[in-house]
Amino acid sequence: MSIAPSTLLDPALLARIADLPLLARTVVDGFLHGLHRSARKGLSLDFAEHRPYQPGDDLRRIDWKAYARTDRFYVKEYDADTNAACVLALDCSGSMDYASAGVNKFAYARMLVASLAWLAQRQGDRVGLATFSEQLLEAIPPSTRHLQMILHALARAAPKGEGTIPVGVDRVADLASRPGIVIIVTDCYDEPASMGRAVDTLRARGHDVLVFHLIDPAEEEFGFTGPLVFEDGERGTRLPLRPEETRERYLALWKAHREALQKRMAASGADYVVLRTDRPLDAALHRYLDHRLSSGRVR
Repeated sequence: MSIAPSTLLDPALLARIADLPLLARTVVDGFLHGLHRSARKGLSLDFAEHRPYQPGDDLRRIDWKAYARTDRFYVKEYDADTNAACVLALDCSGSMDYASAGVNKFAYARMLVASLAWLAQRQGDRVGLATFSEQLLEAIPPSTRHLQMILHALARAAPKGEGTIPVGVDRVADLASRPGIVIIVTDCYDEPASMGRAVDTLRARGHDVLVFHLIDPAEEEFGFTGPLVFEDGERGTRLPLRPEETRERYLALWKAHREALQKRMAASGADYVVLRTDRPLDAALHRYLDHRLSSGRVR
C-alpha cells in the first residue's frame, strides 16, 4: 500500500493496514519524519543542539568531541541516550468496542500501543505489555527482545466483558519489577477516585505514569437524535432515551467526570492525556516523548 506522508498518522487510513508490525512501523517512521522536519526541540530522538555545561548536568551528556575541539564542556540537548523500562497497559473491556464512525476505541488503542512499543524499541528501551479487563489477561515483562511477542499479543487481544481498571492496574504494578514508565490506554470508565488509588500504587513503586484517555467523538459531543435505545457496552443493560431531553444533563456529567479524572491524576503525579479516536496518533507519540525526555531518567 502506498501512503502519502501527510496521511501516515490518520487512524481511519491506518485501520486498513491489517499487518500490525507494518502499521506500527508506518506510524513511527511517519512520526519521526515529521519530527526531523519540525523546528520544535525536545522531541527528536536525534541531536538538537549544544549548550554550555552547568553544574548538576548528567556527565554522560557531555560531548567529548566538542571538548577536544574547544577545550570547553558542552552538553548535548534532547539526545535520548537513556534506557528505560516501559510497560504498556491496554484496557480490553467491552466498552472499548465502540465507534460512532471510523475506528472503534479498541482499534485505535491497539494501533497506539503497537506504535508506542515500536517507538520505544527504536530508542533501545525495554518494552512490556499488560492487557486487562476485570483481571490481568496477558502479561509480557519488559525486555529489549519482546517487541514481536507484544505485537502478536495485541493481534490476539479483543474487547469483551466487564472491566475494572484498578484491578488491572494493580496487577501491572506486579509485572513492572523495576521503576520505569507505565502507560495506561483506556476509556476511563471507572470512578476517578478508584483510578487514582491504582495510580498511587504505581507511583509508590517508583513508576512514572502516563494515562491516555480514549474517547469517541460521540461521547464528547452527544449529537444523537432520537428516540434511541442505548446499551451498556460491558453489562448489556439497555436504556431508552430521547437524547434531546438528556443532552444538557449528559454533557454536564461528562465534563464533571473529565475534570475529576484530570484533578485526581494530577494529585497522583500522573500525566493525563485525552485522545479522540478521530485524531491522528502523533499527539500521543509527542506526549510520550515529552514525558520521557523531560524526566531525564536513567534505568
